[in-house]
Amino acid sequence: MRVVIAEDSVLLREGLIRLLDDGGIETVAAVGDGPAFVEAVRLRRPDLAVVDVRMPPTHTDEGLRAALAARALLPRLPVLVLSQYVEERYATELIGSGAGAVGYLLKERVADVAEFLEAVRSVAAGGTVIDPEVVIQVLARRRHGEPLDSLTARESEVLALMAEGRSNTAIAARLGVTEGAVEKHITGIFGKLGLDPAPDDHRRVLAVLAYLGHA
Repeated sequence: MRVVIAEDSVLLREGLIRLLDDGGIETVAAVGDGPAFVEAVRLRRPDLAVVDVRMPPTHTDEGLRAALAARALLPRLPVLVLSQYVEERYATELIGSGAGAVGYLLKERVADVAEFLEAVRSVAAGGTVIDPEVVIQVLARRRHGEPLDSLTARESEVLALMAEGRSNTAIAARLGVTEGAVEKHITGIFGKLGLDPAPDDHRRVLAVLAYLGHA
């Protein structure tokens, strides 16, 4: 796997390079600002981009803007965004830019090497990974009177784990149920959220978007 990193902190940038290298993943470019990142993606055409949300000059959303620009160049480019804080708008904007192959993690997750590398590989494989803390905060502010309120407690648990990027197998293991039971719950979630089968829609991603309140 070939990765481009965009992170303005030299220390964290070098740390990411080392972590990826230890995991057998090659970093083909590591830059400190959005324009350099987009150019690196254009030249290197990586298998995955790891991008900080906030970069120079304003340290607001340059990284996210660069990630979206990079996906315009390479529409199928998997992107894993790192953020210092929970910023739900940035998470949902990136997820809404394409079906799958996106991730949003808090930087503190990098300290758990196994978890970080799992997220990298999941996003590179086309998955959607949302930091558990984002899921918790969104759940805490859910408004009443929405389709999500019709979900059972177990369906809500399953959807939360889907939002974390977990596969059906992983969800089954976490909840101590069979994969068949998980599939049944997911079918129920799709039905209650009005997500009918369609050739051009990725219902799993649409369900996560609904969960985050931006579907």
